[in-house]
Amino acid sequence: MVDRILTLDQLVADQIAAGEVVERPASVVKELLENSLDAGARTVLVQTEQGGVKRILVRDDGSGLHGDDLPLALSRHATSKIRSTDDLGNIASLGFRGEALASMASVARVRICSRPAEAEHGQQIEVHGGREVERGPRAHPPGTTVEVSDLFFNTPARRKFLKTERTEQGHIDQVLRRISLGHFDVAFELRQGASAKPLVLPAGDPERRLERVLGKGFVAQAVRVDESRDGLRLWGWVGLPTHSRSQADQQYFFVNERVVRDKLVAHAIRQAYRDVLFHGRHPVFVLYLELPADAVDVNVHPTKHEVRFRDARAVHDFVFATLNRALRDVRPHPEVSAPATAPGAPTADWSQRGLGLATAPRAAWASVPAAGSLAQAFAEAEPIAVAEARADAQSMPALGYALGQLQGVYVLAQNQQGLVVVDMHAAHERITYEKLKRQCAEDDVPQQRLLVPVAVDVGEREADLCESVADLIAAMGLAVDRAGPGTLMVRAVPALLPGDNAEQLLRDVLSDLVEFGSSDRIRERQEELLATMACHGSLRAHRELTIAEMNALLREMEQTENAGQCNHGRPTYLVQTMADLDRLFQRGQ
Repeated sequence: MVDRILTLDQLVADQIAAGEVVERPASVVKELLENSLDAGARTVLVQTEQGGVKRILVRDDGSGLHGDDLPLALSRHATSKIRSTDDLGNIASLGFRGEALASMASVARVRICSRPAEAEHGQQIEVHGGREVERGPRAHPPGTTVEVSDLFFNTPARRKFLKTERTEQGHIDQVLRRISLGHFDVAFELRQGASAKPLVLPAGDPERRLERVLGKGFVAQAVRVDESRDGLRLWGWVGLPTHSRSQADQQYFFVNERVVRDKLVAHAIRQAYRDVLFHGRHPVFVLYLELPADAVDVNVHPTKHEVRFRDARAVHDFVFATLNRALRDVRPHPEVSAPATAPGAPTADWSQRGLGLATAPRAAWASVPAAGSLAQAFAEAEPIAVAEARADAQSMPALGYALGQLQGVYVLAQNQQGLVVVDMHAAHERITYEKLKRQCAEDDVPQQRLLVPVAVDVGEREADLCESVADLIAAMGLAVDRAGPGTLMVRAVPALLPGDNAEQLLRDVLSDLVEFGSSDRIRERQEELLATMACHGSLRAHRELTIAEMNALLREMEQTENAGQCNHGRPTYLVQTMADLDRLFQRGQ
């Protein structure tokens, strides 16, 4: 017997569609908050009971709804935010699909009461499971209140998949915190049950809200970025590598005020932190990307968490370049304007003393020179010039001047703020590593020809891609020819990676090019090897240093990019201010 095709009942169709928008109580809160923000609200209150399953109330002071539009607001594909297909290419509002309220109304009891500022009184409508049960005038201040009760009361199969009340409360809390970071000019308040302490986020100072949402230490441990190029602007805060977390739970990225999750952006950020973050740690950031509305498609998924960029490669490269530049500039800086070295003292150049790599880049592939004396260039100037500098507080370098060595592991120094403790191996490892990278960047990537070329079957699509980006592939140190419709022949690999699997290396590079439009696979593997070389060529623990050698180390750190952490992401130094020390010793108490 053949099953015939029938049109689903409208309520059933609505409940199926609701599954894409209303996944859990937090989804309801997100959609209602976005409606409030689109209405121009400046104050938003959220109240929940039993993790939002029993009741969710969102009240705002926005523009409100016309009384005659209340039934339409609960209808599918009814919206005030777009009018035609042309509008889909230039969406400026957070909501636009006309699905959220209709989805809620099909799986819960929904009551909306709203009043425009010019109206004498408000209007209310109440719908249970898609059926209207009440409509009429109500007293209400300007703005809108939406109350969603008994979520999934008519779809018990959906309700049983919800988590505990505490878990659902946590998701709601995260939604409000996330959205609040995109709207510093709006005040938010969240009340979850009678026993929980309300979350109050006043409008105004962005840094105050950042501290409230991400913790008091975030702003002090973050770098402010703001860069514009070719119609793109990226601004916000990126946490220092030492201010990382074990979970990726404090990562917020906004595109035109819309919080999104995007693989391309995530890849660019990951690459920017590549060689400064400790293994297994995740960066903390709050970033805002602004670009023309017609350069990004937000109509990708009903939840509107995903976007599609018109020029994805440009966005990826812009995000990476901006963050990479900001992070690489993190180095010791004095709080007052001062020269990086003592007056009259030459800049410490360890390559002249056997501690860096003075050899040509091609020679660097083989070995790292053994550690030698640090003091040759600095020792002569140190006694007089440093003494003069110490007498002049304005010329004190960021890391100050060495006092001595602790257990052959740490260098102790004094700067204007107090005590500086430096892990000498970690600091020298970063200095050596950056020199190696700089030498590699200044020369073409040397190649090693394969005695037997490696044939790689990749399919016509990737073979075509390889041909179209032949110059980029060659710049990576790979020599690749096309040997057939879907076959590539690898004839040379980077000299720094002679032991790598040539076939897998090419496949990984092509995979990145397909997904992100660029690839850093070869650079990553080269940098891994350079990091190992730098580690073996750096100062070891229990190496005794003279005062002049310690000062040379401090001056090099002040000139080195990423000097705040070693190649593995560990901190290279810390500062204990005089206030910190006074507190430890209870001075003045």
